Amino acid sequence: MDSASPKTNLLGLDHEGLVAFCAVLGEKKFRATQLYRWIHQRGVADFEAMSDLAKSLRAKLAECACVQALPVLTERASRDGTIKWLFDVGEGNAVEAVFIPEKDRATLCISSQAGCAIGCRFCSTGHQGFSRNLTAAEIVAQLWYAEHELRRRNKTSERQISNVVMMGMGEPLQNFGQLVPALRTMLDDNGYGLSRRRVTVSTSGIVPMMDRLAQQVPVALAVSLHAPQDALRDSLVPLNKKYPLAELMAACRRYLQYAPRDFITFEYCMLAGVNDQPGHAQALLDLLNTDGQGVGWCKLNLIPFNPFPDSGLVCSAPHDVQAFAKVLLDAGVVVTVRKTRGDDIDAACGQLAGEVKDRTRAVVRMQRKRDAVPL
Repeated sequence: MDSASPKTNLLGLDHEGLVAFCAVLGEKKFRATQLYRWIHQRGVADFEAMSDLAKSLRAKLAECACVQALPVLTERASRDGTIKWLFDVGEGNAVEAVFIPEKDRATLCISSQAGCAIGCRFCSTGHQGFSRNLTAAEIVAQLWYAEHELRRRNKTSERQISNVVMMGMGEPLQNFGQLVPALRTMLDDNGYGLSRRRVTVSTSGIVPMMDRLAQQVPVALAVSLHAPQDALRDSLVPLNKKYPLAELMAACRRYLQYAPRDFITFEYCMLAGVNDQPGHAQALLDLLNTDGQGVGWCKLNLIPFNPFPDSGLVCSAPHDVQAFAKVLLDAGVVVTVRKTRGDDIDAACGQLAGEVKDRTRAVVRMQRKRDAVPL
């Protein structure tokens, strides 16, 4: 191997990719499976510690490969048990992942991009702007770190993360090529062994990529809806101008043919005086029942808006949220009102990376000053 060539970060290879990588090294498929288990099931990054690999293979891997985690810039813990990590992805960019423990599950919210290009009006990440797509290795590295760090802290070898949601920074389907191998690693029995029902991709509605996801890796789907009419949604989710509601609803119906659940989750951020009145709820029912086949294929997740500077928006009053939900419930829609988690550490929905660039630069400066060696 050319010493100037970068090493391959094996976190970015799904099982099929790792098999191909090992084949180039002259190794058989079962060696790739062993290696895959060491990395993802056991969280081992040192090839020398992978005791059942041949010494010759370990030597080859040391020359051309690595298991490279993302540097952790900061960690913040909420009073409700939520943990938020800020990961350095280089060149002044950082992404956040959030661990949310609950009685019946433990969810990790993962980022797919540094920043976001969609520009939803109610999302602080969108106001930050877009920097770049994450690689598959950087996506998986968030899960790899969180899972094995929590095991270390809790002194257990048992799985700590039961659910993964691609609801962090970025629009996952705009990074489709890197998202797919990352999802396959999450689902693979030799990787993290998560079921398709427990891995959710959230999208603002990129219709062609929804169809491709259904064909390639049909995990659970959550659609950021937020408005029942095109004119209103155009103002809240600019992508709607390209893929209006009729196209989006049709894509959701198609996705159901492949989905691991018999429903699509629709996310609806409650904004005072904007989209939270009973008339909006009735228009939403009309939208979901456009084809006259009922609303049993939908689950509505009502999300309290988490304010951030310069948004110009206010969270709906609790009585308006309840009145809105009642209209839907009375029509037979399954409705949940999302409980705000981690808001004291800016880890709640829509709050990620409100000031991430400033914090990243500040932390990097402090680390450089700390590590500097006087002349």
